Amino acid sequence: MKIGLYGGTFNPIHIGHLRAAEEVREVMRLDLVYFIPAGTPPHKPDGELAPAEHRLEMVRLATKNNPYFMISDFELRRAERSYTIDTVRFFLSSFRHRAEWFLMMGIDAFCDLESWKAADELTTLCNLIVHTRDYAEEMGLPPAALANVERFRYRKIGDHYANPSGRELKFVKTTYIPVSATEIRRAARQGKSIRYLVPLEVSDYIARHRLYQRG
Repeated sequence: MKIGLYGGTFNPIHIGHLRAAEEVREVMRLDLVYFIPAGTPPHKPDGELAPAEHRLEMVRLATKNNPYFMISDFELRRAERSYTIDTVRFFLSSFRHRAEWFLMMGIDAFCDLESWKAADELTTLCNLIVHTRDYAEEMGLPPAALANVERFRYRKIGDHYANPSGRELKFVKTTYIPVSATEIRRAARQGKSIRYLVPLEVSDYIARHRLYQRG
């Protein structure tokens, strides 16, 4: 069984998140993708972070009709800050079935990977899938990404990379959908329509609970 782990604040989840997950799932032939809303992320300010229960429900609404998409509230149940290494350790130690694990992230996150807690251990525990609209073989990787390929001792093997632990790194080019959670929050705050930027049920949920509106 091949399982993807897809973390993020999902504040809110939008069509860019969903399409990237679906394309990665298809390319990598993943059996399941777990969406994992972050509790208190260490790399982002929480000034506009919707309450955990709302972000979890929006993810549930957005993914409920895809049989390959699952949800985990592991990070939301933790009192401490959310670190990816703890999430990966949890899944590896608690999953009952034998599985191959793939941590999914965007190119910006991969470029910043060296700053993550226990990043060296993380790259030995699971495979990495980096989804990006920018990467093309003929153009090469961004300098920061190349630095981390070297930093974590990945070497190119065919269409992917592998490090000494045997864990793989693969870059998957996904469809560019110019949707930003920041812009969605701004539009919601201004009373503008966010339909078709997020699934309809998520749009209705945001309006019903008056999320991202000040005062």
